[in-house]
Amino acid sequence: MKKVAFICVHNSCRSQIAEALGKKLAGDVFESYSAGTETKPQINQDAVRLMKQVHGIDMEETQYSKLLSDIPEVDVVITMGCNVQCPFLPCSHREDWGLEDPSGKSDDAFLKTIRLIEEKVLDLKARLK
Repeated sequence: MKKVAFICVHNSCRSQIAEALGKKLAGDVFESYSAGTETKPQINQDAVRLMKQVHGIDMEETQYSKLLSDIPEVDVVITMGCNVQCPFLPCSHREDWGLEDPSGKSDDAFLKTIRLIEEKVLDLKARLK
């Protein structure tokens, strides 16, 4: 089974959402990991609350903010859309999803990001099948 890493700088919001949705929606096709070049003390609390509400996933139960060195070697790297230099990991396929960080914004901004990530995870699942 392929290993997919969702990465961004802080590993606290978009990459965490993608890891959770990857596990839930595509766990039969690929293993999901997330990481960043820096960590935060906790996952974004708006993301945690809305993922529980929308998908019934408690990200804090199974996930935490990780560094790139904390995850295994992967086959596919997905960057979330860093407006800075995106982190680099060796892989056989890399793509950028160009997602805006909803941190500090309204619930609507978070819900839009969650929906976009859900669509992109399902698309990646179909392509990796």
